[in-house]
Amino acid sequence: MAHVEIYTKAFCGYCARAKALLESKGVAFEEYDITMGGPKRAEMLERSAGGVTVPQIFIDGAHVGGSDDLSALDRAGKLDPMLNA
Repeated sequence: MAHVEIYTKAFCGYCARAKALLESKGVAFEEYDITMGGPKRAEMLERSAGGVTVPQIFIDGAHVGGSDDLSALDRAGKLDPMLNA
């Protein structure tokens, strides 16, 4: 199973939607709450090439994007192979 990381903020609907999609597929993920900023926010900005919105999702270290990007991968049938790599 792939290593999935997701940067989130409290009360973020897009974050909840992305996590629900991953959970529906039985995927475990590491969640980094950056609501209060801090070093994890700086890490997210660096890893996502300046992406400031949340969620920012990474699968096996590769930047996937946000919730809409994750859903688009799923609709295109590309998410499951990435998660099972």
